[in-house]
Amino acid sequence: MTSHDDRIAGVLLGTAAGDALGAPYEFQPPRGPDLDVRMAGGGVWEPGEWTDDTAMAIAIAEVAATGADLRDERAQDAILTRWREWSHHTKNIGVQTSSVLHAASRGAAITAARARDASRAHHARSGRSGGNGSLMRTAPVALAYLDDEGAMVEAARAISALTHFDPEAGDACVLWCSAIRHGVLTGDLDVRVGLRHLGDEGRVTWSERLDLAETSRPRDFPKNGWVVSALQAAWSAIATTASSEADPNAAGTGHLPRGLDAAVRAGFDTDTVAAIAGGLLGAVHGASAVPRAWRELLHGWPGLDAAELAELAHAAAR
Repeated sequence: MTSHDDRIAGVLLGTAAGDALGAPYEFQPPRGPDLDVRMAGGGVWEPGEWTDDTAMAIAIAEVAATGADLRDERAQDAILTRWREWSHHTKNIGVQTSSVLHAASRGAAITAARARDASRAHHARSGRSGGNGSLMRTAPVALAYLDDEGAMVEAARAISALTHFDPEAGDACVLWCSAIRHGVLTGDLDVRVGLRHLGDEGRVTWSERLDLAETSRPRDFPKNGWVVSALQAAWSAIATTASSEADPNAAGTGHLPRGLDAAVRAGFDTDTVAAIAGGLLGAVHGASAVPRAWRELLHGWPGLDAAELAELAHAAAR
């Protein structure tokens, strides 16, 4: 089994590795076994460069690293300020997140209260706020509450709601953070450990969704811009590649690279699905499971490399 410290670092390195691996293939249809998946960069992305998924997670980790309670209004204000700073320079940003950040900072300094209001208004206006943008960044919340599961559940929902009002997004973040926390603490993979934090109806619904993911392929969830399908695609990529016999054509050996390869091959929102999968795979298998060639390439906002990302993960953990 990997060490506890290795698994802590793996949460952010796994997220970043999946993100950077998937970035060049975003918006493309599913990739068949005859096509490569490589950490090669493409479009605006350099090889190994992470995107908004990891950048937004880093902002959360930075605030957690100060020792702040992420449930606190001032901590959330700090996260939003950092997101707003990042948004001025990013190469990409989700439509819903961009809309909320812009509305929440119009005419005044951005705050958590203003962001929640903007998130609620976006939902009321569009009837939809269940994109995958809060799930993709949620992994550091688990690190910040390794010592307090109840507080983690509250924080996961609160950070999700800053931009994504839909309760489905909050439920997804609770489930994934619970699994990541469990992975770091035990080295075991259990995506259902967080079901107890949902309501009766939610437990049944999400249990059925997870069952379906385990008997499907990641590509069977093509609407993976929706938080539910994104989680199902990520879990399918993990669950169907646990065996070393899963895919001889995967981008690397070991469960983590096999799972990330499968997530990218799902197509469409490839960087986000792979980033989501990477956070959990890294929590279970550790940073050492990320291929060295990938670790050497990883970099991105705000000017960090893999070693510095690992340091940030440890600073955020408690």
